[in-house]
Amino acid sequence: MNRQRIITASAIVIAIVGLGAVLQRPAVSDEKHSPVVYELRTYTTNEGRLDALHQRFRNHTMKIFEKHGMKNIAYWTPAETKDTLVYIIAHKSLEAANASWDAFRNDPEWKAAYEASIVDGKIVKKVDKQFLTATDYSPMK
Repeated sequence: MNRQRIITASAIVIAIVGLGAVLQRPAVSDEKHSPVVYELRTYTTNEGRLDALHQRFRNHTMKIFEKHGMKNIAYWTPAETKDTLVYIIAHKSLEAANASWDAFRNDPEWKAAYEASIVDGKIVKKVDKQFLTATDYSPMK
């Protein structure tokens, strides 16, 4: 899948998630009225390792994200590829995102799950990420 198709697919995903978020989430993240920051991540796996990544997310990662203040929004696999996971998580702010990721990376539960999952070889080959905030004209503000 070429880069343009990934970007286009990501824009469609964001639009779909936006509608769901409008119905499920407050428009602001806290009493300071700072906007919610969404993080779009795309993981490309090494050949044959997507199932291992799914298992790690299903059994460990999602729970540890929530433990550190990251809200799981949605997870997808592109229809045209067999080696990619795309997901969106939400943070109260960019600062909160950075703090959450630091806590996540240093979490002993995460370290153990990661080490156990790569016994048969590294899973992730490449990670693309973007932090996103809603525009002033977005239905999801």
